[in-house]
Amino acid sequence: MNHTAAAFEDAYGRSPEGVWHAPGRVNLIGEHTDYNDGLVLPFALPRGVSVAAARRDDGVLELRSLQAAASGCRVRIDDLAPGAVDGWAVYPAGVAWALREHGVGGASLLVDSDLPQGAGLSSSAALECATALALCDLYGVEPDRAELARLAQRAENEFAGVPCGIMDQSASLLCTAGHALLLDCRSGLSAQVPLPLGEDLSLLVVDTRAAHALTGGEYAARRAECEQAARLLGVDSLRDVTDLPSALESLRAARRPRSFLRRSGGPDAAVLQRRVQHVVTENHRVEAVVGLLRAGALAEVGAILTACHLSLRDQFEVSWPEADTAVDAALRAGARGGRMVGGGFGGSIIVLTAADRLDAVRDSITAAYAERGWAAPAFLDAVPSAGARRLS
Repeated sequence: MNHTAAAFEDAYGRSPEGVWHAPGRVNLIGEHTDYNDGLVLPFALPRGVSVAAARRDDGVLELRSLQAAASGCRVRIDDLAPGAVDGWAVYPAGVAWALREHGVGGASLLVDSDLPQGAGLSSSAALECATALALCDLYGVEPDRAELARLAQRAENEFAGVPCGIMDQSASLLCTAGHALLLDCRSGLSAQVPLPLGEDLSLLVVDTRAAHALTGGEYAARRAECEQAARLLGVDSLRDVTDLPSALESLRAARRPRSFLRRSGGPDAAVLQRRVQHVVTENHRVEAVVGLLRAGALAEVGAILTACHLSLRDQFEVSWPEADTAVDAALRAGARGGRMVGGGFGGSIIVLTAADRLDAVRDSITAAYAERGWAAPAFLDAVPSAGARRLS
């Protein structure tokens, strides 16, 4: 019997009706572009979240987790509303809330995860997507994967209060093994892009041990700054900025005393210039990486990853000391490139390196942390893997 299924039986005294798994993700390139209607290029990881589940006929949603045995949730489906649930349970409860209109009712769920918490590998989206698949299968709901991603995003936005874009849920549900997912966050269109690592090149995820939380104010502030810049530039989103020098000049003019920014007390125009520069150039970086991957030139992607990190550090200002140190140490050890991943302010980095430099990169990062008295980082080989699916 599957480990998660056996744990469900121990917890609830009956067998589950199935076990569903959704992977975490790493975004190869395309950071903070998703909520700006831009382009992203994530891929699924081998690790993720599994949910064992069974229907209930009493209208109750009961949630338990092997990683948080002391906390859980028991609530009537009809009583679900934003603010009614907190902690980790807010994510699966939000999915059940969003699925009520599709006829989903009570259920018992047991959650199991092998994703490191707070590492920026999208454990919350994986939990949402595994829960969504489970509840849909239990109640015979058949939305397509793209629609299910939007539903999971709605749960996180409106129920959990996290202003995330659509990337994480789409990656968890739509990725395929051996590929990255090129996703246009405006149209919802996606394409599979080969990501062949082979024997010569490796992608390494480094958990910097600096935990992040997207419910913090800094992430929401970056989104608000992008929205304000778009309003000043007269576009629907920063995806529509095609002439970057002209856009930056327009924002520079907003420094005048009677400008919108001065009247509203918003961020200084120079801040908005930096945000716009990152988003616009990041969309170009996504397109460049896709072209290189389709040409079989993965090794050349490294320099673009590093350029992305510098932009996130200096223009979008979401990096953190452990990430900067890890990227610098990896490059000193001969890595082809690296960058922070995720929303920022904690989490992980990704490194592209020749396979024969992998040990040297790990050792260099570990030594750099030890010199600063930081906890040792954790390492995970990043193998492009399959998306969410039913296990049993």
